[in-house]
Amino acid sequence: MNKDIVLLNHLWTDIYYQLRYKHQEKITHQGIRILQVIDKEDEVGIKEIANAIHVSHNTASEHIKRLLEKDYVFKTRSSKDERKVILRLSELGIDVLHRHSSLDEEKLKHILFEQMSDEERKLILEAFTLLKERASDVHNS
Repeated sequence: MNKDIVLLNHLWTDIYYQLRYKHQEKITHQGIRILQVIDKEDEVGIKEIANAIHVSHNTASEHIKRLLEKDYVFKTRSSKDERKVILRLSELGIDVLHRHSSLDEEKLKHILFEQMSDEERKLILEAFTLLKERASDVHNS
């Protein structure tokens, strides 16, 4: 693997480790992955969850059942096809996903606004914007 790729992955995991939230609730990695799919994709049902996390429909259904019981997700009907059940994140689910997949905003505030110059902050934001744009190109291809 290219040295730059290895370095970027190492830097990313270090950044996440240092700046993550302290997790308060018990949720599996699969649960977080499912919440991410629901958050990032449009009109997701159990079939789409099963495909996204590479499990059987029954396994995806069991995972969703646990997330429903914890009130992290709820079911609604598709606006395109009333017969189709769509999963949505509840407010609690949005909060849980944020804490388990985002960087701690207080820690970021400390770094970006108290330790970095305006130029450093601008460079970081430009680099992450470019990386996100290129990641979107890969995801859509």
